[in-house]
Amino acid sequence: MTKVNIVIIDDHQLFREGVKRILDFEPTFEVVAEGDDGDEAARIVEHYHPDVVIMDINMPNVNGVEATKQLVELYPESKVIILSIHDDENYVTHALKTGARGYLLKEMDADTLIEAVKVVADGGSYLHPKVTHNLVNEFRRLATSGVSAHPQHEVYPEIRRPLHILTRRECEVLQMLADGKSNRGIGESLFISEKTVKNHVSNILQKMNVNDRTQAVVVAIKNGWVEMR
Repeated sequence: MTKVNIVIIDDHQLFREGVKRILDFEPTFEVVAEGDDGDEAARIVEHYHPDVVIMDINMPNVNGVEATKQLVELYPESKVIILSIHDDENYVTHALKTGARGYLLKEMDADTLIEAVKVVADGGSYLHPKVTHNLVNEFRRLATSGVSAHPQHEVYPEIRRPLHILTRRECEVLQMLADGKSNRGIGESLFISEKTVKNHVSNILQKMNVNDRTQAVVVAIKNGWVEMR
């Protein structure tokens, strides 16, 4: 199996060690280097050529967003996942605009971290489920603002489930992705295993011809396939 070489840059040593410990459980992952500030990022990437860089957003000298911007300018193929305590959409969009491929909250569980690294290493993008939910809410706010000065007269579009390409169960999973649920949360809601959820998500991505769950949610919103609640 092809190894995914990973660099972790975070100024909190205990947190960095915890992330490394989780990644070490995945046989295809290898943490090849660590750093404790954004100003080390370019030097480390130049030396180790990692597949994925996991970068803390808040660091003392050069923060994660600025370091990501510098990395992408020097090495356009860099695949950076930002770690943050901030779930505000402004932080997320700013990080993505500078070139980050992923955005995880530090409250993530081990499965979310592993899934994010796999998706980003394969060329996709990954947002923490809670962040996805917040972005959907912001999209809904922008889409409905100014429609009517009298909410009671607003007309909401009918939700057209994509049954022409997805099964009913896959439609349910797609809706829960838009709701910001993790694979574990979806499994608990539908009383199915996480493995089954992952299979459903893979089928959804393939049928919708998208690379990752974030793209799937964006396409679903644009087509009116999910409720924005």
